[in-house]
Amino acid sequence: MSLPHRAIVQHPEFRRGARDMMSITLGISAWGLVTGVAMVKSGLSVPLALLMSFVVFAGSSQLAALPLIAAGAPMWVLWATAFCVNLRFVIFSAQWRQYFGHLPRAQRLRIAYFAADLNYVAFLKRFPDGQPAPEQLPYFWGGVALNWCAWQIPSVAGILLANHVPTQWGLGFAGVLALLGLSYSLLKDRNTWVSAAVAGCAAVAAYALPLRLNILVAIAAAVTAGLLLEKWLPEKRRSA
Repeated sequence: MSLPHRAIVQHPEFRRGARDMMSITLGISAWGLVTGVAMVKSGLSVPLALLMSFVVFAGSSQLAALPLIAAGAPMWVLWATAFCVNLRFVIFSAQWRQYFGHLPRAQRLRIAYFAADLNYVAFLKRFPDGQPAPEQLPYFWGGVALNWCAWQIPSVAGILLANHVPTQWGLGFAGVLALLGLSYSLLKDRNTWVSAAVAGCAAVAAYALPLRLNILVAIAAAVTAGLLLEKWLPEKRRSA
């Protein structure tokens, strides 16, 4: 059964979910600020950039799409890149279905919009057994509420102030550092480390491809490597 909104906010797990996300909000905010500035610097108008920030709410796919928009890439390349970058959410959703699959569809759609990578990591640390429980929904909303605000407030600030930010400030490099910090928190075992290394090597090797297609090559290589590792070298020997 779903809890009323007030009961969710007042539940102790709501505060715990927010508290568990607190330590990583600085990196999320830096990433949001850089993405907001990058959207306007790439040629998007302020209203369109605001619409993209609130509707898409997926920083990695936004950053991947911006160079393609600036380069005038075909729409199919843009959609294919965003689709591949966000494929990981299919895995996240399949895992979250064990906990939230019994909820009404409208509620599941709201959960899907606010769901994010690091909320997934924190949620599974808190509830690793895959069994639904009443306290899981308050914990989820506590985490995603903080995450959403930590992203959107700096992103909107970056959009509104982008024309006043000098390009020599090197915000692109700051964005890389923010992404590296967030990516590091997702590298939890041998297979993810190997897949990340394969993605990095593939991206560099295919860098000369037009329209940033090296991103698609890196994603395809990482997914392939991850699937092969799961098949040939599963992590079942971790306890040994």
